[in-house]
Amino acid sequence: MTLWFVFALMTAAAVFAVLWPLSRRVAAARGGELAVYRDQLAEVERDRDAGRIGAAEAEAARIEVSRRLLAAADVEQAPATEKAESPVPRRIVAVAALIALPLGAAGFYLVLGSPSLPGQPLAARLGKPPEQRSIETLVAQVEAHLGKNPTDGRGWEILAPVYLRLGRFNDAVKAHSNALNFSGETAERQSGLGEALVATAQGIVTADAVKAFERAVELDPKAPKPRFYLGLAAEQDGRPADAAKLWKVLIAEAPSDAPWLGFVREALARVDPSAAAAPAAPGPSAADIAAASQLSPEQRQEMVRGMVARLAARLKEEGGDLDGWLRLIRAFMVLGERDKARSAAADARRALAGDPDKLRRINDAAKGLGLDG
Repeated sequence: MTLWFVFALMTAAAVFAVLWPLSRRVAAARGGELAVYRDQLAEVERDRDAGRIGAAEAEAARIEVSRRLLAAADVEQAPATEKAESPVPRRIVAVAALIALPLGAAGFYLVLGSPSLPGQPLAARLGKPPEQRSIETLVAQVEAHLGKNPTDGRGWEILAPVYLRLGRFNDAVKAHSNALNFSGETAERQSGLGEALVATAQGIVTADAVKAFERAVELDPKAPKPRFYLGLAAEQDGRPADAAKLWKVLIAEAPSDAPWLGFVREALARVDPSAAAAPAAPGPSAADIAAASQLSPEQRQEMVRGMVARLAARLKEEGGDLDGWLRLIRAFMVLGERDKARSAAADARRALAGDPDKLRRINDAAKGLGLDG
């Protein structure tokens, strides 16, 4: 009932705003006009007596004001039928305001609104089980808690990644900073702060972000996230060799089932195309990479060919590995063996024919490499 009462008051206010100008009479305005002209005549006389204007100027001004005064007086004394506006347009507008406005507002609300939806106070929404609440409601609940307990580092740590997913990057930076201040320093918290700073800078690894990632590596030399971002910073600074070095070691030390492994391999392929053939399973160890750095270019090329051959042999046995097929096709292209790359794409299509999504990715990759022409 309260809601409908508020709607009624708003409608009444809108109708009043329309009817008020219609209720004002033109005659009152004209009477005011006569008073203005009389004041102007008196002011002309005062200016002449004070010597501010000459007699000729005063006479000309008096004649002009008198002419306007007489014209206004003639209108004022005219019959009411001549000077009054027709009441018909006013009545039409008044009827429209009294009927059309309320009906139109009600119609729009019934079509676009939800009059049958019960009210949902904030307290009731917060009382629902977590799985039934929206993400905005959960965030509001944590924010309310932190408003009363601003030094709760755990609360800030929970909220920070949510802000990041919602695109509230500045809030994420603040939350990560508070988590560090109130809960202490860890590699994960420093990495989270650095990642939020990168998001705020639209993907650029800023100097502040680099400091956070470097501190994270000091706290945990094996942490993958800060090492990846430090490689990205090197790439953005125009040091692709340094980026490749960081990412190669990261890939070599990663578990074979690490969910981020493919992403790092793609980044490595950007700065070192010859590395596209490297991710055969299992990947090379740190010792293999160190040994490869001591080889001549011909020996390294032969080593890459061996890796590609092992990858091709594995895919004959495990044909459902989409990432493996993509790596094999790219590896043949890097080696300059286009025919073998085209053959690998054909083999991949046959092996993945039962999976439309994987088949689409193979076709897109082959098209992007110019293998379908």
